[in-house]
Amino acid sequence: MDTNTVGSLIREWRTRRRMSQLDLAMEAEISQRHLSFMESGRSLPSREMVLHLAEQLSVPLRQRNRMLLAAGYAPSFGERPLDHPSLAPAMEAVRMVLKGHEPYPALAVDRHWNLIEGNAALAPLLADVEDATLLELPVNVLRLSLHPRGVAPRIVNLHEWRAHLIERLKHQNDTAGDPVLAALEQELLGYPDGPRSGRPVQGDANIIAHPLRLRVGNAVLSFISTTTVFGTPLDVTLSELAIESFFPADEETAARLRALAAG
Repeated sequence: MDTNTVGSLIREWRTRRRMSQLDLAMEAEISQRHLSFMESGRSLPSREMVLHLAEQLSVPLRQRNRMLLAAGYAPSFGERPLDHPSLAPAMEAVRMVLKGHEPYPALAVDRHWNLIEGNAALAPLLADVEDATLLELPVNVLRLSLHPRGVAPRIVNLHEWRAHLIERLKHQNDTAGDPVLAALEQELLGYPDGPRSGRPVQGDANIIAHPLRLRVGNAVLSFISTTTVFGTPLDVTLSELAIESFFPADEETAARLRALAAG
């Protein structure tokens, strides 16, 4: 069966979301028979129905455009480069967030985890990267973090942090259905693992999030991270932009970061 028809794409995303035809039909408030006809190609959905089903399935904007094209309609969502004038206010907001997070590190990445912007606090953490090619554009943040000649040798809890990043990447790819992310996941799985460090996170009631523990100079800095995305984007590029912010997990780390910034 043609995997590029709108019906096959609806079925693909329904399967990704682990929904039966009845589940999706109920969510979309249509009959299961109507949905079955659309998936089999016996009925062509309207433009509004394509967007309605995509909304119920939480399909990313890039893939919604693909569904519309498969149904014979023009894309609904623009895809502008980051330097496009219409994205200037959004990119200024990104820079303000990154700058405002100093002296703590923060960075903005695209859908493939390529670095878009980073604040000044990021540089000291990358000073000892052995393979300079990992810092050549485009810099892939996950590759840089877990490569054996990148940041990985200085990650004290490499086993746990690597497992966390790969699981997060796997979840992202399950959501987005992006072959580039799938290839990146396989690449990262081929990198050396680290030893398990410390007791399991579940065993410590004081831990509120899984930390990144990074050796910088003669100190070990401990971070917890958050991810920020734009809440209501209508542009594909903007919808795929994310800000990763790292916060000190203890006062010693906070003090060391303040000292690095002052120096």
